[in-house]
Amino acid sequence: MLYKTVNPHGGDIYNDKIFLDFSSNTNPLGTPVSVTDAVKESLKHLHCYPDPYCRKLVHDISKSEGIEEDYILCGNGAAELIYSYCDAVKPKLAVELAPTFSEYSAALIRVGCKVERYMLNQNTEFKIDENFLDYIKDKKPDVIFLCNPNNPTGRLISHSLLEKILSVCKELGIRLFIDECFLDLTDNRTSMKIYISQNPSLFILKAFTKSYGMAGIRLGYCLCSDTGLLMEMSKNVHPWNVSVIAQAAGVAAVREQNFVKKSVNIICKERKWLKEKLESLGIYVCPSEANYILIYGPLGLDIKLKKHGIAIRNCDNFYGLTKGWYRMAIRLHKENEMLIAAVKSVCEKR
Repeated sequence: MLYKTVNPHGGDIYNDKIFLDFSSNTNPLGTPVSVTDAVKESLKHLHCYPDPYCRKLVHDISKSEGIEEDYILCGNGAAELIYSYCDAVKPKLAVELAPTFSEYSAALIRVGCKVERYMLNQNTEFKIDENFLDYIKDKKPDVIFLCNPNNPTGRLISHSLLEKILSVCKELGIRLFIDECFLDLTDNRTSMKIYISQNPSLFILKAFTKSYGMAGIRLGYCLCSDTGLLMEMSKNVHPWNVSVIAQAAGVAAVREQNFVKKSVNIICKERKWLKEKLESLGIYVCPSEANYILIYGPLGLDIKLKKHGIAIRNCDNFYGLTKGWYRMAIRLHKENEMLIAAVKSVCEKR
């Protein structure tokens, strides 16, 4: 748990009277009924230690992803896998985008790694282009961290550019870490997992958190054909890190493909509506393909929305962003209407 430090993430709804949380990017449909039923059923096994090998869960992930079981490692949320990866690789120099998810650099710095950042900006609508290839050729890092779609921008990296990045990494002996935790909720769900078997230096991070509304359960997994690396990562955590409840929930979730498809349809429609409404209020909205949007709005918007019982993510602690930048999750239409009404009220009082 955090102890007397500032929480750097969204989703902290426990200290304020928040009834609508737009600060955490989970599925707007919540958790599938089959998952909550599996959780209830698992309660009868609470007296047992969890399966330390996650046998059933790994088997079902393997079938769902089309990846060999030996290439799968489960963890207590995606964050644990980020830290165990850095602990195992121990890179000296890493490259990441800016802005991007802060836990990469936090985990890297903890192992004494220097972090170089490729800056994205509003002028190019936070899109990464092929100039990045020259950047990594110049820096020659030990590892590159990419979030696809990027958090907090919601921008997807084109598959063709990812292929070129992977080719450069292969040529220069660079490890490539791709976070695909939000990919299943995007318009274009083209994963880089097809290159796993032929590229041991490629590592893909996935999680049940976003797609299946399971943030409170803490369950993530990774795909990588470097089995030696997975073994080292496993040594950095205790044998029972994935609970009985989490394993049962994961087994149920991987069968819910129609649930994810339905969610994507809602997200696409609501994202477009939310963008139009925010722009009509004079607020900049970064183009997004994800289940969240990055905006630039009135200073203190997050504080003022809390008075309406609404939480959004203040992004001024993301490297490369300043005060006035916020991230909003895409929720169901009635909830999005309530958000717009509250934002409009704040804007009218300026």
